[in-house]
Amino acid sequence: MSTPVVTPAPAQAPATPAAPGRPALRPGLLLAVIALCTAVTAANIYLAAPLLGLIARDFGASPSSAGWIASVSQLGYAIGLLAFAPLGDTADRRRLVAVLSSVAGVALVAAAFAPGLPALAAAVLVACAATVVPQLLVPLVAERAPADRRGRHLAAVVSGLFTGVVAARVLGGLVGEAYGWRTVFIGGAVLTIVVGLLTALALPAETRPRQAARPLKSIAALPGLMRSSAELRAACLRQGGLFGAWSSLWTTLALLLTADTPFHLSTATAGLFGLFGLISTAVAPLSGSMIDRFGPDRVVASSYVIVAASLPLFWLGGHHLWALCAAAAVIHVGLTGGQVANQARALGATAKPSSANTAYVVSAFIGGASASALAGPAFAHWGWNGVCAIAAVSLTIGWFGATRGRAKHA
Repeated sequence: MSTPVVTPAPAQAPATPAAPGRPALRPGLLLAVIALCTAVTAANIYLAAPLLGLIARDFGASPSSAGWIASVSQLGYAIGLLAFAPLGDTADRRRLVAVLSSVAGVALVAAAFAPGLPALAAAVLVACAATVVPQLLVPLVAERAPADRRGRHLAAVVSGLFTGVVAARVLGGLVGEAYGWRTVFIGGAVLTIVVGLLTALALPAETRPRQAARPLKSIAALPGLMRSSAELRAACLRQGGLFGAWSSLWTTLALLLTADTPFHLSTATAGLFGLFGLISTAVAPLSGSMIDRFGPDRVVASSYVIVAASLPLFWLGGHHLWALCAAAAVIHVGLTGGQVANQARALGATAKPSSANTAYVVSAFIGGASASALAGPAFAHWGWNGVCAIAAVSLTIGWFGATRGRAKHA
């Protein structure tokens, strides 16, 4: 007998009227637009990852020094989530999407013209802080989705997210190799502004009462929200562990593949490893269906087992390309299932979905940024074995931290 989803159904809002003078998009088309916007904006967070070798050579820096740009990207995203994502519960999401997309685009242009690593890090920090548009839209999707299809609707957005990650890694690597890393940032800026503004125009008009935006108050309320919900804390810790394991491996993978030994691949060839992210795009809808049928807890547990199984393959992948390919496929299956299931748990854990989603994604990206920050020095000192150890520790902390927290409040 299947277990129903534990996320409570929010009150189903009536069809949202269109803004004066323009027709409303059909639900399916609106979901496709949101998924596209998620793909384009999520790509900005990982834009620098396949370009680290090119950036290091251009600035005459070591690869480990340039590796900090990947951590800055995730840190910036976490800062933006704290500052802007909770406003989705009160502010006009259309205006927020338009403004933040424009700011992110301008910051990416500044990154393209950065004269050195500090300037590049600052521009990337601002760009990624403004790249929180997907997390303004995810609660909207959850609110408007029928209760028995909420997992599948969230999975469509997650598919867009991972498609953006793939595009950033594969296309970024190919374009960077052919035209230079600065061209990649210019292209990302143009796409961010165009797609962001089009999405803002496509969103339905807000019907809820307007409230004054108080970002500092929203941030201050997040710890209390976390304390009040063991389910939300568990979702945050579990996804932080999963994302930390993936991020530590994935952000340093380009350094392993392009190093003189053992593989010595070009930046463009290394970037093709991002194609394994397409597995996430394919797995996300299946994960959503499994959540709707069996509930998120089972999917999260299965995801942890799958990611744990990928770690020995990653370790072998330090010397064998076949093992690295197998590990890349396996970890994306586990990460995607965990992402969709944990987000479903977080969104249904409290009566404030945007704030809960903020706490969830901030926790995930703090886990990712922390693991990435440790992975760069670990690679410099202990090689790929050190990176695999960081991933294992992250996964262990995420699972047992959440288990212990639930036991205390049982």
